[in-house]
Amino acid sequence: MNNVSASSLRTRYLVRVGVLGALGFALMFLDMPLAFIAPPFMKLDLSDVPALISGFAMGPTYGILVQLVKNILNLSKTSTGGVGELSNFIVGSGFVLVSSLFYKRDRSMKSALIGVIFGVMTMSALAMASNYFVVFPLYAKLMIPMETIINMGKAVNPNIDSLGKMMLLSVLPFNIIKGAINGLVTFMVYKKVRKYL
Repeated sequence: MNNVSASSLRTRYLVRVGVLGALGFALMFLDMPLAFIAPPFMKLDLSDVPALISGFAMGPTYGILVQLVKNILNLSKTSTGGVGELSNFIVGSGFVLVSSLFYKRDRSMKSALIGVIFGVMTMSALAMASNYFVVFPLYAKLMIPMETIINMGKAVNPNIDSLGKMMLLSVLPFNIIKGAINGLVTFMVYKKVRKYL
């Protein structure tokens, strides 16, 4: 009987993952650049909110699965050859994993807040590492030269004259802002939607 219940619960959770993943994908269309800090190809959206809600409500694994579904769906409309989706998945999964692990230990507002703070820190560190070593070099190899990418950053901030400075002066603050906004929106809606999960 317990096996049937566990199987039924998993099935319900996976259905919710599909719905939340589709919602995350839809939210990717409602994006905007942060022109004061990042080049135009880096855009702010709220697509991490469904994954964070899933992580809080059902556990870290399901939050990461929502990130996976969202990015697989986004491959159908991408112009980045999958590079942007890889970056989004790595960074978003780190954010959701750390945030929801904290909340899983102690389901309180304080724990959720601490989790999101550490989640944003993880997200930002992963963004710098993955973009420096993997994503930007892949962009440069498949799409546009690295010099062009750096010049796009320099157009936003004249102090950006290398990939390392782009990570510190653009990628880092962009991800801190993105994570903080996604975390704030999650706090605003979580209690209202939790009962449906």
